[in-house]
Amino acid sequence: MSRGALQPSQQKLAEKLTILNDRGIGMLTRIYNIKKQGQVWKACGDPKAKPSYLIDKNLESAVKFIVRKFPAIETRNNNQQLAQLQKEKSEILKNLALYYFTFVDVMEFKEAAEFGFILCHAALSSDAAALSLWKLALQSSSCLCLFRDEVFHIHKSAEDLFVNIRGYNKRVNDIRECKESALSHAGSMHRERRKFLRSALKELATVLADQPGLLGPKALFVFMALSFARDEIIWLLRHADNIQKKSTDDFIDKHIAELIFYMEELRAHVRKYGPVMQRYYVQYLSGFDAVVLNELVQNLSVCPEDESIIMSSFVNTMTSLSVKQVEDGEVFDFRGLRLDWFRLQAYTSVSKASLGLADHRELGKMMNTIIFHTKMVDSLVEMLVETSDVSMFWYDLNMRHHIGDRSLSLCNMFLDEMAKQARNLITDICTEQCTLSDQLLPKHCAKTISQAVNKKSKKQTGKKGEPEREKPGVESMRKNRLLVTNLDKLHTALSELCFSINYVPNMMVWEHTFTPREYLTSHLEIRFTKSIVGMTMYNQATQEIAKPSELLTSVRAYMTVLQSIENYVQIDITRVFNNVLLQQTQHLDSHGEPTITSLYTNWYLETLLRQVSNGHIAYFPAMKAFVNLPTENELTFNAEEYSDISEMRSLSELLGPYGMKFLSESLMWHISSQVAELKKLVVDNVEVLTQMRTSFDKPDHMAALFKRLTSVDSVLKRMTIIGVILSFRSLAQEALRDVLSCHIPFLVSSVEDFKDHIPRETDMKVAMNVYELSSAAGLPCEIDPALVVALSSQKSENISPEEEYKIACLLMVFVAVSMPTLASNVMSQYSPAIEGHCNNIHCLAKAINQIAAALFTIHKGSIEDRLKEFLALASSSLLKIGQETDKSTTRNRESVYLLLDMIVQESPFLTMDLLESCFPYVLLRNAYHAVYKQSVSSSA
Repeated sequence: MSRGALQPSQQKLAEKLTILNDRGIGMLTRIYNIKKQGQVWKACGDPKAKPSYLIDKNLESAVKFIVRKFPAIETRNNNQQLAQLQKEKSEILKNLALYYFTFVDVMEFKEAAEFGFILCHAALSSDAAALSLWKLALQSSSCLCLFRDEVFHIHKSAEDLFVNIRGYNKRVNDIRECKESALSHAGSMHRERRKFLRSALKELATVLADQPGLLGPKALFVFMALSFARDEIIWLLRHADNIQKKSTDDFIDKHIAELIFYMEELRAHVRKYGPVMQRYYVQYLSGFDAVVLNELVQNLSVCPEDESIIMSSFVNTMTSLSVKQVEDGEVFDFRGLRLDWFRLQAYTSVSKASLGLADHRELGKMMNTIIFHTKMVDSLVEMLVETSDVSMFWYDLNMRHHIGDRSLSLCNMFLDEMAKQARNLITDICTEQCTLSDQLLPKHCAKTISQAVNKKSKKQTGKKGEPEREKPGVESMRKNRLLVTNLDKLHTALSELCFSINYVPNMMVWEHTFTPREYLTSHLEIRFTKSIVGMTMYNQATQEIAKPSELLTSVRAYMTVLQSIENYVQIDITRVFNNVLLQQTQHLDSHGEPTITSLYTNWYLETLLRQVSNGHIAYFPAMKAFVNLPTENELTFNAEEYSDISEMRSLSELLGPYGMKFLSESLMWHISSQVAELKKLVVDNVEVLTQMRTSFDKPDHMAALFKRLTSVDSVLKRMTIIGVILSFRSLAQEALRDVLSCHIPFLVSSVEDFKDHIPRETDMKVAMNVYELSSAAGLPCEIDPALVVALSSQKSENISPEEEYKIACLLMVFVAVSMPTLASNVMSQYSPAIEGHCNNIHCLAKAINQIAAALFTIHKGSIEDRLKEFLALASSSLLKIGQETDKSTTRNRESVYLLLDMIVQESPFLTMDLLESCFPYVLLRNAYHAVYKQSVSSSA
C-alpha cells in the first residue's frame, strides 16, 4: 500500500491518534468536573447555590425540547417554546458556554474515534483459556478505576449484560460466584501481594543503591515493579471506598507508606542515575538493536518503498548514536522515530497491505523493544509518571486551599510524631546506658572487694544460696547471635526511624519547607534538658539531691548516646549540647524552668551550709572538704560526699564558669546580708569601739570597755559563717581552676600570668577588671571582685562615705577585741588531724582577710594599714588571756592563739615579721606544741 494511495484524511494517522488520545484525557477531565459540579448542586439544599434558570418552572418545556434535539436544534419554527429563554439568554450563555462546548466536543470525539471494543462474550463458551482468565479477573477485583474516583463495578455491569442474553445463565452464575469469591478472598490476596511487593521492592532498591550500573540491564524490572506497586495502591484505595467488605482488616494497610517509600527510592535511583541508563541504552541501540533490525529488514521477502524508507530511517537513526552525545549533555528526542513506528503499524495492519505485520512477528517484537530502549534515553521522567504516578488522588481545585492547609497540618503532625518516637527510643537507650554506667561507680565496688577479701580469707558471709552479683560487662557476653537484648531492639527501631528522618534534607509542601532533622533536634534539646534536671533527683521535701559526680557520669553516658545519633542521622549534636548545657549554666532555662545550676546552688546554700551554721558539719582544711560531726540527730546526707575535691570538680564540669559565677554571686549575697547585720551591731557599740580603737595599750581601760560591749558572740558567729561560706567558695574556685586547666590550659596560664604581674601602682579599677577575669577562671585574688560588688550594693544614702569607712574600721576592731572569748568555748579546740577547729573558727582567718580587703577597697582605704591595726588589737587582746587564772576562760587559749598565725598565713598583706613584732613567736610555737601534745594524748 503506497503512500500515494492514502486519502488526505488518512495521512498523518499516527499524529492524529496521539493528539486524540491526549484530547480524550482532557475531555474526561472536563466531564468529570461537570459531573462533580452537578453533584454539588444536587446535594446543596440552598436554592441560591444553583443557577436560577435551572430551577425556573417557566423554562422546563424549553429545557426538555433542547435535550430531545441536542445538539441539532431548530429555532425557526419553535419560537414559542424558546421565547422564555430570551430573558435569560445572556446569563445562560455566560454560565453554560463551557458545558455546551464540552458536550459538543464529546460528540465529535465519538464520531473522528468510533473504534472502541466489543465484548467478545462468545469466546467464553468456546475458549477455556479465555474463560479461565475472565474468572481470574472477576475474582481479583470488584471495581475498576475509570478516571480519578470514578469506578466501574464489573460484576454488576457484566451480570446486567448477560442476564438479558438467552443461554447465559451459567455465565451469570459464574459472575455471582466470582463476586462472592472476590468479596471473601480478594482483600487477603492483594494484602499478601502488597507484602511480597514490599519485600521485593526493598531488595531491588538495596541492590540498585549498591550497584547503580544494574539500572541499565534491569530497567524493565524497575518499571514493572513500580507499575505493580502503583496498581496495588490504586486497587486498595478504590476498593476501600467503593465496595462492601466482609473483613475491613484486609483494606486497612498500615504498611502502605512503606510500599510508597520503596517506590520513591526506585524513582530517586532512576532520576539520579539517568545518565548511566542513557549510556547503556545508547550503546545498546547503536551496537545491537540497529544491527539486528537491519538484518530483519534485509531478510524481508517483500518491502514496499514507503515501509523501506521508514525502516531504513530507524537503522540510520540508531547507528548514528554515540556515548559522546551523553557525555556532552546532548538532549535526545526519539518522538519522531516512535511516531514513524506508529505509522508503520498502520500501514502494515490494513487488509490489503503488501507487507503484513502479522506475518513478521519478530519484526514487531524487535521494534517494540527498540521503542522501549528509546524511552530509556529520552523519556525517563515520562516513564516514571506512566508507571508510578499517584497524583491522580489529588485533583479538586475547589478544595485546593483546604487540602493545602490540611496537608501542612498533617505533614507537621507526622514529622513531629516521628521525632517524638525517635526521641522516646533515644531516651530509653540513654536510660539503659546510664544504668550500665552507674554500675561502674566506686560506691558499687565495696561489695565486690569484700567478697574477694572474704574469699581469700575463706570466710563465709551472707545467707546461703544468695546469688552472686553480676559484674559490669556481663551484658555484652552472647552465647549465640540469635540472643537479642532490649538494647538491641531499641537500636534497631531507632536506626529505622532515623533512616526515615534522614532520607531527605528538606521537604517542599505547598510552598513551605519542612526540615525533618530540625524536628528531631528540637525534641532532643527539650528531652535532654528535662533529663538533666530529672537526673539530679532533687526532692524539695527531703532536700535530697544526686551527688555531682553521679550526675556527671549519667550526663556523660547520655551525651555518648546522643553523640552516636550522628551515625544514624545527619544532625549537629554539638549544637544540641551547646544549647542545652549553656542554658543549664544559667539560673533559669529558655522556658523559665529551674536548671541544675539553680538546684545545686539552692541545695548547697540552704542545706549543706545551713547545717554548717547549725554546728552539724565542719570544714576540714586538711581534707579540703566539709565533714559531718557526730550529733544526736544524724543528717540524711554525708557532707563529705558532696564537698570533696572530686565532687567539686564534677560540680564545676556540670555548671561551667557561668554556673560557678552564679554560685559565687549567690554566696556573696548571703555574705553581704551577714555584713549588713554586723554593721548594725557596730553602730550599736560605736562609742565603745571608738574608745577601744585608741586604748589598746591600756589593759585596765580596755577590760572595762570590753564589758560594755554587746552582742560579742553574735559578731564572732556571723564572721564564722562568712568564713565558712568563703571557704566553700574557695573549694569551688579551686575546682573550677582545675577543670579549666584541663580544658583550656593555655588560656588559664595566660590569665594567671596577667594577674601575677599587675604593678602595685596600677589604678584600682584596672586591677579589679583583672581580678574579675581571674576570678572567672577560678584563680585566687588578693581582693575578691565578687565580694566587692556584693558589699558595694550596701551603701546607704543616709550615711556619709566617711561614716561608712569608720564603721568598716570599727568592725575590724570589734572582731579583734572579741577573739579572746573564743578560748572559753569547748569546741574551740584545735585538731591537728583536720588542721582546724570543730566549731569552724579557723574560717575566721579567711573571713577577716577578705572582708577587710573588700571593705577598704570600696572605701578607698589602706588595706595593709587596717590589717596592721587589726593585728595589733587582736594580739593585745589575746596576750591578756595569758595572764588569766580562770581555767574556764582559758581552756582553749593555745588553740585561739593559732588563729593569729592562720590570719597572717592567709593574708597577702601581712607578714610573719609584723606578727612577731606584736605577738611573740615563742607563744605560737608553744601553742602548736601544746595542741599537738593534747591531740596525741586524747587519741591514746
